[in-house]
Amino acid sequence: MITLTARLLDSDTAVRLTIRHGVIQSILPLDMSAVERQLLPWVAPGLFDLQLNGFRGIWFSSESLTVDEVESVITAFAELGITGCLPTLITNSCEAIEHGLRTIFLATQRSGLVRDMIRGCHVEGPWISPDNGPRGAHPVAHVRAADWSELERWQTAAGGLVKLVTLAPEAPGALDLIPAAVQRGIVIALGHTAADGATISEAIQRGARLGTHLGNGCAGMIPRHDNVFWPQLADDRLAVSVIADGWHVPTPMLKCILRCKTLDRLILTSDVSGFGGCPPGRYTTPAVDVEVLADGRNVVAGQTQFLAGSGATTGECVARFHQSCEVPLADAWTLASFNPTRLLGLEASTITEGQPAFLTVFRMEPDGSAEVPESRRFVPQCAFVRGTRVNAPSAPAVS
Repeated sequence: MITLTARLLDSDTAVRLTIRHGVIQSILPLDMSAVERQLLPWVAPGLFDLQLNGFRGIWFSSESLTVDEVESVITAFAELGITGCLPTLITNSCEAIEHGLRTIFLATQRSGLVRDMIRGCHVEGPWISPDNGPRGAHPVAHVRAADWSELERWQTAAGGLVKLVTLAPEAPGALDLIPAAVQRGIVIALGHTAADGATISEAIQRGARLGTHLGNGCAGMIPRHDNVFWPQLADDRLAVSVIADGWHVPTPMLKCILRCKTLDRLILTSDVSGFGGCPPGRYTTPAVDVEVLADGRNVVAGQTQFLAGSGATTGECVARFHQSCEVPLADAWTLASFNPTRLLGLEASTITEGQPAFLTVFRMEPDGSAEVPESRRFVPQCAFVRGTRVNAPSAPAVS
């Protein structure tokens, strides 16, 4: 049995949680003063990220990915407060994507923690725009037409784990593939696209339900009216994800996206890359050379404008969105816990007696910013993944 004393994020109530056999057995309110409550960490439904590409030099789309590497990355995510995710494989060769999916599936068979955290896989590409700008840092050599037989091979390799596919609707074969994938229970997202408004609207009509990292994966210069943004923002059938790391999307645009999509149709993702958690420096990959800058940005080497995935993690994105868009922390939190699971048709984590214990325990501490003295940063303490506690390496023990 595990006991946890913390304050609930949604109500600021001090409680003692009891967890037994992976389930929340009891939630006992505690009579504490406001000062005493301030000393407690927060506890919230577990963070869920539907777009995690890798970490600490490991990519899920690598042609040499191993089961040990998958377990290492997933454990690192748990240490950062993440309790559920979709490992994401970006554009690569047919063989590399199938190998990555097969290795992830094998990792779920070996480790209970990995199995409980991985709720599916996300394939981002290779059915995207080949154009510079919309393609982002994806290697053009592996961009190709949408192919149903390839999707079937992915599912075979993944043991049925493919739950989300990001594609460009203008890619050859993409529009015809969307309804067939939806019928099989796969969520289709639109991203890395240079499509016109009519094509995007047709993709939504055929069943696309998500815009992947809106504001990124698009041309630097776009038509003012017929572009990739307006049809995605205007259509209530489409949710959108955003990378709220402070670099990918400027605050005024984040606020506009929030006002268009509301809290109901917005999802926060870190889109953390395989360079996340790596020290500053230059890194070479078969596709592109990348620099990790001292401020945490991952950029295509040789410049600072074009980003190559994110170096931030999910909790950090929630904290930055909360502060930059001036929304309550509990509301920002739902965008990276409840909303992505609802999109995928998965059971959401809740802090309720009798429910599996998928919990994130964290603090919000001053980040030392001279420009914004009141700014605070997300500091994970531990995560509970179906009741298994995974402590953050630098955090004190939580009781």
